[in-house]
Amino acid sequence: MTTEAAGAGALLAILRDGQARTRAELMQLTGLARSTVSQRLDALLDQQWVVPADGAISSGGRPAVAFAFNAGARIVLAADLGATHARIALTDMTTRVLAERSQDVPITDGPEHVLGWLVEEFTSLLAESGHTLADVCGAGIGLPGPVEHTTGRPVNPPIMPGWDGFDVPGWLGPRIGAPVLVDNDVNIMALGEHWAASPEVAHLLFVKVGTGIGSGIITEHRLHRGAQGAAGDIGHIRVAAAADRLCRCGNLGCLEAVAGGAALAARLRAEGAEAADGRDVVKLVRAGNPTAVQLIRQAGRDIGDVLAALVNFFNPGVIIIGGDLADAGEHLLAGVREVIYRRSLPLATQHLAIRGRELGDRAGVIGASVMVIEHVLSPTAVDRAVAVAER
Repeated sequence: MTTEAAGAGALLAILRDGQARTRAELMQLTGLARSTVSQRLDALLDQQWVVPADGAISSGGRPAVAFAFNAGARIVLAADLGATHARIALTDMTTRVLAERSQDVPITDGPEHVLGWLVEEFTSLLAESGHTLADVCGAGIGLPGPVEHTTGRPVNPPIMPGWDGFDVPGWLGPRIGAPVLVDNDVNIMALGEHWAASPEVAHLLFVKVGTGIGSGIITEHRLHRGAQGAAGDIGHIRVAAAADRLCRCGNLGCLEAVAGGAALAARLRAEGAEAADGRDVVKLVRAGNPTAVQLIRQAGRDIGDVLAALVNFFNPGVIIIGGDLADAGEHLLAGVREVIYRRSLPLATQHLAIRGRELGDRAGVIGASVMVIEHVLSPTAVDRAVAVAER
């Protein structure tokens, strides 16, 4: 690390690994003079981003003070808004959940109603955990539709009437007094699973199989959003099994139209079973309903048909299957694996792991928190905040 690069933000990036370090250790890691390290540590102490560690480190002389990242310096607000269900959480700066709750909230109620509910629930959670909006450094929001990440505005979302082009950060930010970052719900789930469960994997594909189907792409440890934020929308790839079935996007033959939770529930209802959505499909599978088991296994094959092409194209190290239908367990995964290992190139599948989610329903809120933390604690953002405070 060069002296020029090692500003206060770079110093904080070193300490974020959880290990306490002395001034001497930081001097060795950065190549900076002791006075420079002390100056930048003082700035981080003023901002409360670092604190003296509990124990001093002794090498025989006077014990040296070590400094550690202060995970409790700020609070992050996180929300994973689905088609019919919402989960919200407060986390510290390491994504540790301090408080959370979930509730059925239809996204079709419109942006002002849903976001107004969100402000009320965030305020309630903060009070419940002994915090206020003054402690918040930012909010991360996941939405069940395409989002232009740079603006936080949904773009032609098929299941979100009234949300198209709505300025989510502009509406929500002033009400919570902090920056608001918005992304597609599958992207934040991919971030959450990668951060908490597979940080060592450079290339990862997260696939959400719920009411609809989508994917989040991690490449070189970073989320890939594409030119306009639409990367990973695999639910609307045409598949032979869907034939000419009408998809909710208006096209015919989409993967979602044959393998999504809504499509499977509709087919089970046609067979006389009670199934309102994907969660009911999973209940029937767990109860041993043979039609439900057959449908979920075939859905896995249909999804695997699309993923096999992506494995050849992208060559991920891990594929994680999440969403409500992931709770069907091995029935869905077996269908996915069957087709991928049959259709993809041997080199691409040589070390490929295909598994279920590890964070369960928390993946979205953890990913939303990660999105905010990485934004707020980027070296550039920290240096900018320090410079403002010193004026």
